[in-house]
Amino acid sequence: MSMLMSSDGPVIARAGDARANIIDKTDEEIKAIADPLWLELITNSNEGKYGEFVKNFSSSMARAMNQVTAGHQFANSELARNLTTDSDYLGIIRRGEHVTVLYRQRSSKKEGEWLGRLVLGYEDGKIKIFGASLF
Repeated sequence: MSMLMSSDGPVIARAGDARANIIDKTDEEIKAIADPLWLELITNSNEGKYGEFVKNFSSSMARAMNQVTAGHQFANSELARNLTTDSDYLGIIRRGEHVTVLYRQRSSKKEGEWLGRLVLGYEDGKIKIFGASLF
């Protein structure tokens, strides 16, 4: 396997790893990386922890999502503060230098299901979140 898991941070590529494009990883490898990142986003969204929520974002994603906007979302969105942790993995889409991992997401307060989308890729040798949303 070409990745190391860090208990306190994102996945890091090994030195000399020729596979610098995430789309070259198997579905199982991508799922093993994405699932804990998705769960961490859900947990931090529910708890309104902005700093923890954005810690694995790419630099461009972190710049685009400022603390005021995120704080407003956490404070005013019933969905963003009440997501269940039992989401269902649906699949992976590979495109360019990124993968999109799809989840079926539920809320503990709102009836129905949402499509969760997590976009992952490499930045400075580390796997980062380039997009995360619920539809």
